Amino acid sequence: MIVDLPDTTASRVQRALVKIRAEGGAVALGRVLTLVIATRLGAEEEAIEAANDASREHPMRVIVVSRPPTAGGAARLDAQIRVGGDAGASEVVVLKAFGDAGSDEEGLVTGLLLPDAPVVAWWPGTAPAVVSESPIGRIAQRRITDASTQADPQAALAHLGASYRPGDSDFAWTRLTLWRAILAAVLDQPPYEPVTAVEVAGAADSPSTELLGAWLGLQLRVPVRIELSDRSTGIHGVRLLRDSGTIDLERTVPNIATLSQPGQPTHQVSLPRRSLRDCLAEELRRLDPDDLFGEVLTEGLAALPGQPA
Repeated sequence: MIVDLPDTTASRVQRALVKIRAEGGAVALGRVLTLVIATRLGAEEEAIEAANDASREHPMRVIVVSRPPTAGGAARLDAQIRVGGDAGASEVVVLKAFGDAGSDEEGLVTGLLLPDAPVVAWWPGTAPAVVSESPIGRIAQRRITDASTQADPQAALAHLGASYRPGDSDFAWTRLTLWRAILAAVLDQPPYEPVTAVEVAGAADSPSTELLGAWLGLQLRVPVRIELSDRSTGIHGVRLLRDSGTIDLERTVPNIATLSQPGQPTHQVSLPRRSLRDCLAEELRRLDPDDLFGEVLTEGLAALPGQPA
């Protein structure tokens, strides 16, 4: 069911939600969190689709605040409420704010938050300069950004490291989960020989490449060389150097990587590119700060060659 509320107010939206809940029964009682999505006008649907898919694992209320890319114009708030089949296992409230109606984002969403439930904020596109100090970031336990969607992903990653606060997260880190799992499993096998150096290759616009190198350097305490190129996208491969030979994990085709190790046959392993839904669902599984991400971002990244100390 979709209910449109043109030229409305936040209080009217709240009353409409209460009415829908009263008419539809205890539809919202199983919601475990509120997800607030801050995006630009016209870019809502991809984020809503990912949230709807993730809601099947994490039932939640989704509040989308979208604003035009440029300020100005008459103040107006158009809202839409989606429940049932149009919202997955969630309730979706879309707030399209024009002019001064979008100047108080915190005020728009505060009355719509689920009581006594955690709040997660997500910026699918351009993020505030300091997410933890932004109007929506201040009310959230977790704050999710995506450096890959910024105009300069590497600069965005460095800025995130400089402004990091516990509770911040980024999809550039979430996309590394499968890579990290495979590499950890490889190093957990004989001969248990120390790694002496690491090489990571990836696309020039891939912040995940630098984060992977930072994680390996931090965990293994070895020199890391990052090789960036314009070939393809994402991470291209990882090489771990040991005295007995090298371990190579290389993804040359989508979804499949080749693993080569001394004294063992070459294997092909499943290594798909993670979807927006997969990344969001993983982030929502933990609502406490990701301490490892914080260490990689603030310590590991700074230790990479070419990074400021």
